[in-house]
Amino acid sequence: MDNEQLLRRLRRPGGQVDVVLDTDTYNEVDDQYALAYLLRSEDRLRVQAVYAAPFSRCGGLFASIRAETPAEGMEQSYKEILHILRLCGHEELAERVYRGGTMYLPDESTPVDSPAARDLVSRALAHTPDQPLYVIAIAAITNVASALLMEPAIRDRMVVVWLGGHAHDWPDTCEFNLFQDVAAARVVFSSGVALVQLPCMGVVSAFSTTAPELEYWLKGKNPLCDYLVDLTVQDSIRNIGEGCWSRPIWDVTAVAWLLGDMVWDRTVPSPIPQYDGHYSFDGTRHFIKYVYHIQRDALFRDLFAKLARNT
Repeated sequence: MDNEQLLRRLRRPGGQVDVVLDTDTYNEVDDQYALAYLLRSEDRLRVQAVYAAPFSRCGGLFASIRAETPAEGMEQSYKEILHILRLCGHEELAERVYRGGTMYLPDESTPVDSPAARDLVSRALAHTPDQPLYVIAIAAITNVASALLMEPAIRDRMVVVWLGGHAHDWPDTCEFNLFQDVAAARVVFSSGVALVQLPCMGVVSAFSTTAPELEYWLKGKNPLCDYLVDLTVQDSIRNIGEGCWSRPIWDVTAVAWLLGDMVWDRTVPSPIPQYDGHYSFDGTRHFIKYVYHIQRDALFRDLFAKLARNT
């Protein structure tokens, strides 16, 4: 696919589109917000499936993470997805929740077979280049990379919106989603798939909230809101402490890219994630969309309004 075709596919969609979500839902607290936001944006986003992604402490580097192994993280995420569906009143989607990989990509040519990867292949093949499947990925990108390796033809039938890595001018790429599975990130960034990257530190880190803000806008609105507020406050106190804190709700921004101008992007050549914790850059590579700014207040207004709905 040439850059002109890529750029056409990377235009922000108008009307309703088909979406799948790939998520390590039990990892922190932001995936729960992202899944609920996606479900409450049904006027624009038709949820086709939800995939549980692996996550782990990565040899102790991320000590606060609540899974010792990728398989344990994936299974915990699978259960948490079902919990959020119940809180959102969407139990009918439970049959379209799929377990993902129990390990990260062992190398850049060997997929990790899973129900999630197989379902993504099947759903993407049912779409067309002019009406692609949108894949919102907010975790280690194992499942998506595996699907691309299993069936390269899906490259031209989907758009991947991935929250991962840091800003291109950040001093390193040691971000959780990327660091866990550099091989998978390299597969996706080199595949030629239509890709939107939302970097964490230096970009999406601006999308942060606090306990008083959450309690003012969400507390007491409905069981979903009470769960999200309590989860965020308890997790932040455990990891940050009792004092003043703010908490990025990173993953919501990946959903928001599909919903309008709250997330700003530009076109850049696809970077190359390296195993030493840095990017390499080659100006001759195919284009991707690179998110560089979040309209923080506008996005929180939309998020809080949708979460606070009773239906």
